[in-house]
Amino acid sequence: MEKIQMVDLVGQYQEIKKELKTEFDSIFESASFINGPAVKEFEQSLAKYLQVKHVIACANGTDALQIALMAMDYKPGTEIITTNFTFAATVEVIHLLGLKPILVDIDPETFNIDIDKLESSITKKTRAMMPVHLFGQVCPMGELMLIALRHGLDIIEDNAQAIGAKYQFINGDMKYAGTIGNIGTTSFFPAKNLGAYGDGGALFTNDDNLVHKIRAIANHGMSQRYYHDIIGVNSRLDTLQAAVLKTKLKYLDQYIEKRRFNAKKYHALLKGIPHLVLPKMPKLEDAHVWHQYTLRVTNGKRDELAHYLTKHNIPYGIYYPIPLHRQKAYIDNRSTDHHFPITCQFSQQVLSLPMHTEVTDEQTNYIAQTIKTFFD
Repeated sequence: MEKIQMVDLVGQYQEIKKELKTEFDSIFESASFINGPAVKEFEQSLAKYLQVKHVIACANGTDALQIALMAMDYKPGTEIITTNFTFAATVEVIHLLGLKPILVDIDPETFNIDIDKLESSITKKTRAMMPVHLFGQVCPMGELMLIALRHGLDIIEDNAQAIGAKYQFINGDMKYAGTIGNIGTTSFFPAKNLGAYGDGGALFTNDDNLVHKIRAIANHGMSQRYYHDIIGVNSRLDTLQAAVLKTKLKYLDQYIEKRRFNAKKYHALLKGIPHLVLPKMPKLEDAHVWHQYTLRVTNGKRDELAHYLTKHNIPYGIYYPIPLHRQKAYIDNRSTDHHFPITCQFSQQVLSLPMHTEVTDEQTNYIAQTIKTFFD
C-alpha cells in the first residue's frame, strides 16, 4: 500500500501534468506572468461553472474576504455576524478593517452557523452576516436570506471550503454556494477541492455595480491606470496559478464525485462504532463536496486516537482545536464558553480523516480497520 497522504497533490498532478506543461510553456514563452490571458480565461470559465455573472480573481482567500468587506463600505464599529468555528481568516479581516465580529455557536449536525441562535445576535449596529460553508457543506442559505431581508442585512459568503456545493431553495431552484449572497469568496490554497500550486482566491457577485468596485480595490484602487479613486490593495492571481486552476476546473466535478464516493465508503466502514459520531449525510447530495470528512470522538479520547493513527502511519487533521473566542488575538470578555457550548465541545472532539481524490479503497479500508481496532 502506498503511503497515505492527508492531501495527495503529487498524485493528482500526475493526471494533468501534460496539460499543465502546455499551459506553462505558453506563459513562459510570452512572459505574461501578471494578468496574462489565463487569468481572464479562468475567471470566465469559473463564472460559467458557477452560473454567476462575475468572478474576480485575487491573490488569496483572505484577501478575497477583506476586499469583499471593503467593497461594502462598512463604517468602523459595524457588527458582522459569523461563526465561532472556522479558520481565523474569517474574523481576522473583520478586525483588520476596524469592524466587530459577533460570533455565533454552531449547528451540531452540520458544523455550520446555528440559524436559531443567529437572529438573536442582531443589533442596530449589525450590517452583515458572513456564513462559512464549513468542511464542504453549504449553509441554510434560504433561511439566511429571509433573515437578511427582515433586518436589511448583507450576506458575504465565505466559501473557501465548499466550491461546487449547491443549495436547493423551497421552490426547487438550486444555486452554487458563494453565488447567493451579495458577495461570495473562495480560496485556492493547494489543499482545497479546487487548489492552485500556491496561493490564490476569488470573489463572486451578480451585482454589476459591485464588480467594478471589487476589481478596483484588488488593483490598488485603480479603475484606470495611475488614477486611484478609492483605497485599494495589491491582490492579483498569478497567471501561472490561473493556468493551474483553469486546467483543474475541468475536472472539479470529477474530483467532487470521488470525494463523495470516499465519504460514503468511510460512512459504511465506520458506522456503529461506539463513541464515534460520523458527519451527517445531507438529504441533497449536491449540498456537500466533502472538503473534510470530520468525525467526533465522544469518550474524551480524541487525542489518544490521533496518536494511535500517527503510530500506524495515518495522517489526520484537527479543524479546529481552539474556538475563536479563546484565541489570544480575538479574546472578548463578553464572549465566554457559556455562549458557545457546541463549539467548545466539538473543538475537543473533532478529527478529520484523509479525504482527497487519490485515496484508494485499500487505504480507506486500512484507515477504518485501524480506527475499529482502537475502539475495540
